[in-house]
Amino acid sequence: MSNNNNTPSILAGLIGTGIQGSRTPAMHEREGDAQQMRYLYRLIDIDALGLKPDALPDLVRGAQQSGFTGLNITFPCKQAVIPLLDELSEEAKGIGAVNTVIFKDGKRIGHNTDCLGFAEGFRRGLSDAARAKVVQMGAGGAGAAVAHALLLEGVGQLTLFEVDPERARGLVDNLNAHFGPGRALVGLDLPAALAAADGLVNTTPVGMAKLPGTPLPVELLRPALWVAEIIYFPLETELLKEARKIGCRTLDGSNMAVFQAVKAFELFSGVTANADRMLAHFHSMNS
Repeated sequence: MSNNNNTPSILAGLIGTGIQGSRTPAMHEREGDAQQMRYLYRLIDIDALGLKPDALPDLVRGAQQSGFTGLNITFPCKQAVIPLLDELSEEAKGIGAVNTVIFKDGKRIGHNTDCLGFAEGFRRGLSDAARAKVVQMGAGGAGAAVAHALLLEGVGQLTLFEVDPERARGLVDNLNAHFGPGRALVGLDLPAALAAADGLVNTTPVGMAKLPGTPLPVELLRPALWVAEIIYFPLETELLKEARKIGCRTLDGSNMAVFQAVKAFELFSGVTANADRMLAHFHSMNS
């Protein structure tokens, strides 16, 4: 691999739990190879290391001291990482969640590329979909980014359902402060909200290979509803399978996975990634 003095040498990593199936390292490394970079991407799996999520401060410190360029942060650490950082980008500040940390001049700077990632996927897959009312399941770190993306993409009213009422209220208040009163609300009656909705987005981990099932009773789906997922392992979750079965338009988690990685690659390397090539790499891993 040629590496002249102008080509950056990158060491990045992903911190999260249960991430052995992640496609992110291969996507980054293959794009690095294609651009003739020395690009190493490591998984830092809290479960596999036999640790608990409270090990996060030590893991971030360890990566910084070991000369990592930066880190991606995933479930369940996207909000827990914020107190450990020196600065936040405008997006990360607004969303209240971080999925990318850059180590620069001794500082830790938090970014959020999930919002851009979901918005790009939505524009590609559901650009003409009705969006007066949308129901979102989950208000965690990824959910916060997706909610921002949905309102930026013109969703009139977003109703959030979340097992933790305090978390749901916090996100709804944040969204209404950003986008105007009444744009987001805490959901109380799921059947009624779905009956009035144009679309449904799942941002909970329910449906992942390690957490099978659906985040809501599939009987509540109807053909006129579009259904979007951010899970990509598996690419076809049970929710998407059931939705497709009755004729719903669907959006799987591949676009968000790829487009958040495209932006993270650029933050780590300072070089523009080839999004279509990264999308092709991603799908070649799933075939």
